[in-house]
Amino acid sequence: MKRGGAAFVFAAVFATAADTSSIDRARQFYDRTEYESSLKLLVPSANADAAALLLTGQDYYMLGEYKKATDAFDHALALGMPTEELYLWMGRAYGRRAETSGPFTAPGLATKARKYFETAVRLNIMDKEATGDLLDYYMGAPGFLGGGIDRARALTQRVLAADPAEGQHMLAVIAEHDKQYSVEEQHLRRAIQLAPHQAMRLMELARFFAKHGRLRESDEEFEQASRMAPNDHRILFYRAETYIEGKRNLGDARSLLETYLRAQLRPEDPPREKARELLKKAQIGE
Repeated sequence: MKRGGAAFVFAAVFATAADTSSIDRARQFYDRTEYESSLKLLVPSANADAAALLLTGQDYYMLGEYKKATDAFDHALALGMPTEELYLWMGRAYGRRAETSGPFTAPGLATKARKYFETAVRLNIMDKEATGDLLDYYMGAPGFLGGGIDRARALTQRVLAADPAEGQHMLAVIAEHDKQYSVEEQHLRRAIQLAPHQAMRLMELARFFAKHGRLRESDEEFEQASRMAPNDHRILFYRAETYIEGKRNLGDARSLLETYLRAQLRPEDPPREKARELLKKAQIGE
């Protein structure tokens, strides 16, 4: 009996190690945006592991399988994983389901999305993705679904106290909504002053300049962002996007997008599908 018991213990240990190894390899595939390869490693063993279920849901979400994503996230929460990351992804997945559902089911799904975003922010006000997604919800949803500019402003004040640079960015988003473009520029510049080493702040100002026809200033900000963060592939994408939207430098836009598509992208980067769509526009425009 003792020998049998030991064998059972060793088998359990090896099984756990194997599962952990599979999850680690699945995470590597996910980080390389190879979501289907990630799922192949996760699906056989995900049902009893909250971390594996979270990653499974993220894979499904990135593949556009939003119902499967919420099923995985709900299961992870039931297993006891009340983290801001899980609530953020639940908000995203239920939000996408609301956008693609009929008029009878969409309100309930949207309300779930809002509550999950709010929980994620309550757990970690410093999570830029969570506060950004909740701001988008408040500004896009009608009042009867818990949206509204007043809620957006209240959230922004909370973020300002915790992360001034991000708060300034959110104030810029609200100013754009109100068509107060000079105020928007002031907030974007203030965000750069508060976080001078964040290339994304420069990209935000560059895109603002491009949108308002200030092309030389836009190019200067993109150049500075490229020097600051040469490995940030988003700079390639967004610079190409501004060229195409402005119907200028289309050859440069095509080159930027081709470089982007050859790069090892991350889940937070704009998806390859959008880059391919932009590339087609650049080729047609030429």
